[in-house]
Amino acid sequence: MYICLCHAVTDKAIHEAVDRGVSSYSELAFNTGCGTQCGSCARTARQIFNEAVEARSELSLPVISNSALAAA
Repeated sequence: MYICLCHAVTDKAIHEAVDRGVSSYSELAFNTGCGTQCGSCARTARQIFNEAVEARSELSLPVISNSALAAA
């Protein structure tokens, strides 16, 4: 589902960013542009980001680095 229409950021993209190691909402905004244009998505994006971080910490999954993805 699209969360940020201004920058075409989906909920899946937010979860993937957390999987790659994005650890703060500011970092998410910097990397995706989410919440930086009109701001109408910021509340929902932050909620999805927080849920993704919580889910990741519950699973204790390793961070996937870009170099690991390139090698695959």
